[in-house]
Amino acid sequence: MDLTVLWAFIIAFAVIAYVILDGFDLGTGILFPFLGDHKNRDVAMNSVAPIWDGNETWLILGGGGLFAVFPLAYAIIMPAIYAPIIVMLLGLLFRGVAFEYRFKTVRGRWLWDVSFFIGSVSAAMAQGVALGTLVQGIEIDGRAYAGGWWDWLTPFSIATGFAVVIGYAVLGATWLVMKTEGDVARVARRQAVVLSVFMLMALGGVSLWMPFLEEAFFARWFAFPDFFYVLPVPIFTAFAAVSLFHSLLTGAEIRPFFSALALFVLGYVGIGICFWPYIIPPSVTIYQAAAPESSQIFLLVGASVLIPLILLYTAYAYWVFRGKVSEDAGYH
Repeated sequence: MDLTVLWAFIIAFAVIAYVILDGFDLGTGILFPFLGDHKNRDVAMNSVAPIWDGNETWLILGGGGLFAVFPLAYAIIMPAIYAPIIVMLLGLLFRGVAFEYRFKTVRGRWLWDVSFFIGSVSAAMAQGVALGTLVQGIEIDGRAYAGGWWDWLTPFSIATGFAVVIGYAVLGATWLVMKTEGDVARVARRQAVVLSVFMLMALGGVSLWMPFLEEAFFARWFAFPDFFYVLPVPIFTAFAAVSLFHSLLTGAEIRPFFSALALFVLGYVGIGICFWPYIIPPSVTIYQAAAPESSQIFLLVGASVLIPLILLYTAYAYWVFRGKVSEDAGYH
């Protein structure tokens, strides 16, 4: 067994688990000002309140796993994205405080509504900017970051940030379609249709931009015979997009959310195709960044216990809160 490859997939799984699980509750916060009156916002927040903090477990697992198993990558990547990471953490902090305090006040509720919205938008934008910074390449000298403080601020990284914000908003809207009733669900469905158009435009724009950032990216997607190996990704993406719009326009409640998730997963697979076997393209491979094999084995023992437990309690939480949320009775 190639432990380095196994760990690369474990961390990749943790990252995509965070994106698809925390993405919809960040998206709910992004939509917060556009849901109507405070009762609609109460319903929206109640739909994610029981599960939002558990979703962020995957972020800790992904970041901690990168630090422990690929220390060189962590040491290079973190200085390159300190600014967006700080913004993301502050955004998540604002959201957490808003979750706890919003229902404790009436006069100051508007303040926590604004905090929830700003925290959600800033966290999503920061995640997209950090991703864009990694995709566009990080300047390295030997085994250390050689760039400046503002290297993360580029047109591509900003475009990626907006794409993630729009994508999370679609996840949030389709989540509310699936989990709420009445006015909230109707408003969310209308927003999901419009936002899905912008999400596909953003996804298409970023996807077409990426191959021109690195020659290796371009060759992976357009050189023969690699072109035929990766062709299923855009084909399945087209099917997922059709499924998303068809389900939204025909009144389906569950399929829009999973169609939107499929688009995120396929986009993530596309990024993985560009990267492999690099963890910091085009300079550092997963093998160059990996910790010693003994460390990987030691950590794998803990992960083999921890990850199944996280999956079990996550599945149990979603099973317990599997119904819809009403205005007066919460989950039912």
